[in-house]
Amino acid sequence: MNNPFSLFLRPFALLYLSGVQLRNTLFDRKRFKSWKSPIPVVSIGNLSAGGTGKTPLVDWVAKYYLSIGCKPAIVSRGYLRESKGTQLVSDGQKIILSSREAGDETAMLAWNNPDAIVVVSEKRKDAITFIANHFAKRLPGVIILDDAFQHRAIDRNLNIAMINTVEPFLKAKMLPEGRLREPLKNLSRADLIILSKITDTEKAGIIMRELEKIGRPVVKARVKNGELICFSGTSGFSDEAPLPENLNAFAFAGIASPETFLDSLNKKGVTVAAHRFFRDHEPYSAKKIKAIRRKSEKKGLSLITTEKDYFRLLGHPELIRMITSKPCYYLKIETDIFEGKETLQSMLRAAVGK
Repeated sequence: MNNPFSLFLRPFALLYLSGVQLRNTLFDRKRFKSWKSPIPVVSIGNLSAGGTGKTPLVDWVAKYYLSIGCKPAIVSRGYLRESKGTQLVSDGQKIILSSREAGDETAMLAWNNPDAIVVVSEKRKDAITFIANHFAKRLPGVIILDDAFQHRAIDRNLNIAMINTVEPFLKAKMLPEGRLREPLKNLSRADLIILSKITDTEKAGIIMRELEKIGRPVVKARVKNGELICFSGTSGFSDEAPLPENLNAFAFAGIASPETFLDSLNKKGVTVAAHRFFRDHEPYSAKKIKAIRRKSEKKGLSLITTEKDYFRLLGHPELIRMITSKPCYYLKIETDIFEGKETLQSMLRAAVGK
C-alpha cells in the first residue's frame, strides 16, 4: 500500500538518506572506528524497521550455539523498556528482569533460552564490557547482537542481514517515507543474507535474482507455527493446551507485520472473526485492554495474540487479569531454515572458531 503522505515525506527521507550515507562513509574510510570485542560477535539485523522475523532468528541461533556446547550471551537495546542503563536480564541460570524492565522481545528470548546470558543496554559496547567483567570466570563463547546491522561501532565476526519477502523489496523507500533504514545496496556489508518469511516462491525468486548480484550467500527461511498456548493472567504462567475445534477468535497484536500473524492463524485452523492491531511494540494500557475484552465478549470470541505480545503483557499482570474471563491464547512461532541451513551453521561455527 502506498503511503498517502509519500510526497510530503520524501524530502525528509532524502535528508535521512544523506545522514546514513555520510555515517557509513566515515566508517568505510576509517574516520569512525569499530571497537573490537574480547568475545566473538555475531550480529543479526535488517535494513527495514522491524517485521523481518529477526527475534525468532536470534532465538534459533542461540539454540544452535547451545546445541554445539557454545554458551551464548544475547545483547539487546531492550526497546521501550522502563529501565535505564546496562541491565542483566538473565545470568544463564535464572531470569532476573520482567518484560517491563527488559523489553518484550528480550524477555521472550531470555525465557525461551534459560541457559543463555541476556543483557540490555542502550550502548552495546557497555553491555559487552559488563559481560566480560561480570562473567570473567565463565565467559560466554559468543555475543549475539540483536538488531545491530546499523550499529557499526562494534566489529563483528559474522554480520547477518535479513530481508522480508512480504515487503516490497525493489520498491522499498527510506524512512520516514518507507521503512528502510539504509539503501538496499548496503546489503553488501553483510557476510550472509537471510531471505525470511517466504510464502510466495515466485516472489522470492525475483528477490533472489537481485540478491545474487550482491555476491553474498543467501539462506532461505519461513515462519513455522508452533503450539497455541493457553495462558492464565492470575498465575502469570502458561500451559500448553490442545487447540479447541472450530476456534473463533479475536486477534490482537502490536507487531510490524500483522498480516503474517493472520496468515499463521489461518494455517493453524483458527477462524479470526475480528481483530485489532497496534504499532510495533506499542505499550498496552488498561483502556486498550478493556476495549479488546468488551469486543471479544460481545462477539463471544476467544482472545489470541502473539508470543511477543504475551510477554509484553506479562510485565503488567494487572492487564492480563483483565482479559482472562474467556480463554486466551498466544501462538508460538519459529524460524524454519529450509534452504542453506548447512551454510548458516558452518558460518556460525567459523565465527567462534569451531
